[in-house]
Amino acid sequence: MRSRLTLSAAVLAVSALALTGCVAGEGSGGDAAEAGAPAGGADTLDIDFATYNPLSLVIKEKGWLEEELSDEGVTVNWVQSAGSNKANEALRAEAVDVGSTAGSAALLARANGTEIKTIGLYSQPEWAALVTTADSGITEVTDLVGKNVAATKGTDPYFFLIQALEEAGVDPSEVTVQNLQHADGNSALANGSVDAWSGLDPIMAGAEAEGAELFYRNVDFNTYGFLNATESFLEESPELAQAVLDVYEKARAWALENPEETAAILAEVAGLEEDVATTVIQERSNLDVDPVPGQAQLDVLERVGPILVETGDVASQENVDAALAELLEPSYAEKATQ
Repeated sequence: MRSRLTLSAAVLAVSALALTGCVAGEGSGGDAAEAGAPAGGADTLDIDFATYNPLSLVIKEKGWLEEELSDEGVTVNWVQSAGSNKANEALRAEAVDVGSTAGSAALLARANGTEIKTIGLYSQPEWAALVTTADSGITEVTDLVGKNVAATKGTDPYFFLIQALEEAGVDPSEVTVQNLQHADGNSALANGSVDAWSGLDPIMAGAEAEGAELFYRNVDFNTYGFLNATESFLEESPELAQAVLDVYEKARAWALENPEETAAILAEVAGLEEDVATTVIQERSNLDVDPVPGQAQLDVLERVGPILVETGDVASQENVDAALAELLEPSYAEKATQ
């Protein structure tokens, strides 16, 4: 395990840590997991940003985190996550210390042996829905029988699709799932390679603005936005983990007070029109959520757990139950809200 600098007590006493620099694309961080690169050295915090996690974009844009940690000799290395599956890959490889996923993806990772803890919640989103084109003839879930549907396995939209099929009485084997990354799924729908797409905001909101139709929505099938950390990072640098959670709470308060600027930041990073980004932030992202992970999240994940086993994504229910018992670590978020 990597050794790390210990933050001074003065850092922990600061309740309003600041947030980080320019957000324009992957070039500012890179994908360390895909590149096979190890996480940074003893003086580096490796943390992800993602368009599905608006608070991470605010933190990165403002530069307050680097500003605060530079006094301690800690460099912040930003790594972009294209989806929960990519964040899970980076966490598993310890290419990031802290990564953003959906709750379902965090449970999947933990149940399959990735040693992570959920240390905070960044949103309660309605970020997944089933999408098709205006002329497809698909109007309800049962219309997907015999069709090709794009979805990113290991992410909330994939589990959203499975839950929607089961609710409608459709065996998942009756649908061909094309395992494509979120942006590629949108492109496949647009060019006719698939009949439908289990979409993810903000990409989905952009597709909707261009004429795609959300034919099935269900907020209860969306799991929360989970902020996860590797156990090795928490063991080696608990003070640094606490600083991250303090920053996230600063970002949450700022985003709630400045929804228009938050939408503008999202629009710039995701390449969206600002009105589309505004829809994502103000209509489909509940940022005013208790950041402390607890029973409400376990209740949601207990519904998802059996699906992971049924689809073969997790070997057994015993693995799911063990992950549910081990996943949440609320102490950092509890301190951040005090």
